[in-house]
Amino acid sequence: MTILITGASGLVGARLVKRLAEAGTACRALVRAGKSVPVGVDGVEGDLFDPASLAAAVIEVSAIVHLAAVFRTQDQDLIWKTNVEGTRNLIAAAKEHAPGVRLIMASTSNVYDRNGPHPGREDDEVHPEQAYPASKIAAERLLRESGLTWSIIRLPFVYGDGDGHLQALPGHVKLFGFHPAHRMSTLHHRDVATAMELALDGQFDGRIVNISDEAPTTVQELVHLVGGSMDDSADPVSDPWFLHMDGSLARDLGFRPRVRTVYQAAQEGRL
Repeated sequence: MTILITGASGLVGARLVKRLAEAGTACRALVRAGKSVPVGVDGVEGDLFDPASLAAAVIEVSAIVHLAAVFRTQDQDLIWKTNVEGTRNLIAAAKEHAPGVRLIMASTSNVYDRNGPHPGREDDEVHPEQAYPASKIAAERLLRESGLTWSIIRLPFVYGDGDGHLQALPGHVKLFGFHPAHRMSTLHHRDVATAMELALDGQFDGRIVNISDEAPTTVQELVHLVGGSMDDSADPVSDPWFLHMDGSLARDLGFRPRVRTVYQAAQEGRL
């Protein structure tokens, strides 16, 4: 089985493709010119806006893991273009040149309504207002209506393997106004791979699946884990379920995180 991975040079993709290749999966990475790929990975130059390069990239692959996305920018047009039109182009290439492919797309916990009454569930109605989550919902819809074999994995705050994501959190808490007692779902990079392995085996086919570890953790604890600090507060937490996902479906489908909590990751030197 050969799989194509988009976004293979990103924080999540670079770590995922390396793990999959080390596990013996034949991986093909869609990369822009000049980008390197790990040893054992077949790099193919291409772009989500270049249909000819996508056609060449999907030939003879049995699965596609679609991670490529834009969100760390104020350019909303670029977010919509990449996340929606890029996904549309990838789907079109797959349908024409690899119609039997399994297409797995990464999405985000940010799609769930900020003021939801419970942890985000896959069957919740969602109405995201910001460009990134709204564009991901639009891309999810394209995939669900594509006629391909599909699954959608909604990821929470992903961290670990020295990616710097958790370490940057202290600088973001004031900017985003997080309450120190606010809990959010997390997932180590190792378990992005755990989930993708199940998806590649077809365990998630035709489903949207939340993936998270076993212990949503307070922002204050996360900040302290990386040596930061934030003001204490006993005020009520507003929007207590924001960025907190219900992972029950994933457990029912066989997902078991290998890194169960951020504290385990810290103890094992995996941050």
